Amino acid sequence: MAQAALPATETPAADAGSAAPHTGHTGLLLTGGGARAAYQVGVLEAIADLRLACGAGQAPNPFPIITGTSAGAINAAALACGADQFDRTVRRIARVWRNFQAQQVYRADSLSVAQSGARWLTLLSLGWVLARWRRLRPRSLLDNGPLIKLLAKMVPLVRLPQVIRKGHLYALAVTASSYTTGDHVTFFEAGERLDPWVRSQRRAVRDRITHEHLLASSAIPFIFPATAIEVANRTEYFGDGSMRQSAPIAAAIHLGAQRILVVGAGRMHEPRELAPESTMPSYPSLAQIAGHALSNIFLDALAVDIERMQRINQTISLIPQASRSGSLLRPIELLVIAPSERIDALAARHVGDLPAAVRTMLGALGVTANMQDVRGAALASYLLFEAAYTRELMALGRADTLAKRGDVCRFFGWQDAGVPVATALQVTDSDFPRSAA
Repeated sequence: MAQAALPATETPAADAGSAAPHTGHTGLLLTGGGARAAYQVGVLEAIADLRLACGAGQAPNPFPIITGTSAGAINAAALACGADQFDRTVRRIARVWRNFQAQQVYRADSLSVAQSGARWLTLLSLGWVLARWRRLRPRSLLDNGPLIKLLAKMVPLVRLPQVIRKGHLYALAVTASSYTTGDHVTFFEAGERLDPWVRSQRRAVRDRITHEHLLASSAIPFIFPATAIEVANRTEYFGDGSMRQSAPIAAAIHLGAQRILVVGAGRMHEPRELAPESTMPSYPSLAQIAGHALSNIFLDALAVDIERMQRINQTISLIPQASRSGSLLRPIELLVIAPSERIDALAARHVGDLPAAVRTMLGALGVTANMQDVRGAALASYLLFEAAYTRELMALGRADTLAKRGDVCRFFGWQDAGVPVATALQVTDSDFPRSAA
């Protein structure tokens, strides 16, 4: 765990000073990554179990400020809606991820995959001019229509105003990228009046969070279609919130968080993989290029933002305390939990779990069931909404969190008596009330 100040690219007075109405709030940042978001659910399960082991189970919601991006926005919103019953809500979210099937997120039958993929094949074979003449305008590689039904069940947003009004939650924020304006937008819902912020190519909009916001935030470019949202009386089309996200941690800071738990979707520093000197490198497949691009979108900005915060903290530590007291900069306590194993390698073991039609389509791009094809499996790692894969990711998230038990307890101020951690009982939908307590 480390203390960090505001990222270097931020304006101190606005991002770390008077813009934050409260101090002392704990924030949670759940990053993007499609099916990789199963990892963060394992982290949340471990935190819920540690809470009980430390005797803090009756304490209020440990995350008054919750922010999320992409699939992390869905988990963040689901957690926020049950902020009055943190432990039970975590179990409910975990049950969804533990029993996932790809068909809950996108249409995976042969006909649907053929229909969505056919438009792209038409463009490749007939060309854009003919495709335009025939009005063939493909929107995405896959149809995420089933996700709408899952969101209605998993994220009861009707509860959000109630849990905010009753003080169980201070703010929820989800991010999306506007194809219309090119801006990165943070949509937030909060109890107290907070002024939206504006920075270079990014802005905040105070709004009532809807399932459309979650669909937009999780719309992986090219793979899922953009979502239309009304902003300031005009329609804008939005895609995945990880795109153009230059400062992932900033939203939680703006909302008043002084301590932030960041849950990543990939290793902060991937090891270099060099082929033997005697082996000629092969030309990258489309799957490898796509996986590389998605890793850049989902992973790189977070690592850079964390490094910036750590460097600024080191610089500020050199300034005498008396001189720092008049500064608008404030330190941010940051705890980062990220996968200790390479998720691409884990996904390579589960490519065969994908629905046959999706596996065939991805096979044309270079994704194979070969366990050695780690680079090609990167693309699949974002689409593997299958139980065997999500359960393994959840187990990794839980193990990584418990390995940091001391850091986690210090972060929350829990008294750790060394009581063994036991998993709580699973819950059912009937255990989750429709109104806030």
